Amino acid sequence: VQLQASGGGLVQAGGSLRLSCAASGSISSIRINTMEWYRQAPGKQRELVAEITSGGTTNYANFVKGRFTVSRDNAKNTVYLQMNSLKPEDTAVYYCAAVWSDYARSIEARDWGQGTQVTVSS
Repeated sequence: VQLQASGGGLVQAGGSLRLSCAASGSISSIRINTMEWYRQAPGKQRELVAEITSGGTTNYANFVKGRFTVSRDNAKNTVYLQMNSLKPEDTAVYYCAAVWSDYARSIEARDWGQGTQVTVSS
């Protein structure tokens, strides 16, 4: 699965950004289960930001609850991350990931997108 993330940029504190991540490739023969957003700030480990299952169940890291919203369009194989009330500490490279299954070959895997930079100025 190839994942293409977009929507990052520079924004002032308190502003908003919307990230998108589209899956492509040989996806007609697989099932995309959970789609995820991670972030990695300089000198820090990559951390989970939000995730959403194929059925629409969501999960958020405590540090974004109430500010970020994850959604997905299954028909377009696209996941979104609406980020509001951004803070300087949200500055990071944001990565999308997709957990998928190929039942015919009994494979489950996670693929990663290339990352998009989000910079929040104070």
